[in-house]
Amino acid sequence: QVQLIESGGGLVQAGGSLRLSCAASGSPFSLYRMGWFRQGPGAEREFVAGISRSGYSTSYADSVKGRFTVSKDNGRNTINLQMDALKPEDTAVYYCASAPGIGTLNSPAEYTYWGRGTQVTVSS
Repeated sequence: QVQLIESGGGLVQAGGSLRLSCAASGSPFSLYRMGWFRQGPGAEREFVAGISRSGYSTSYADSVKGRFTVSKDNGRNTINLQMDALKPEDTAVYYCASAPGIGTLNSPAEYTYWGRGTQVTVSS
């Protein structure tokens, strides 16, 4: 069992930055792939960024590539999502998720545990 708690969301103007964090507890953190997903108003949940168990491999959605950076600290059981050059279309609830073992990073179906989400609102 893994518990995930996101933090760091808020309201920011377009072009600004936010840093989301996800704290994990309950199982050895280094055994899990981790991902960030988001769900905007009236939209389906979509992949944002993912990181491998070791933290050496990452994957990003095309819409955030070059603007967002995901990182993993196995010593502190946390992952972070640095979001720069934010756009109004980045407005969504952002979720942290974990997946055991080896596999892809961008498929929601592979993720077993999910946090409750944190709201990010980008004003124009």
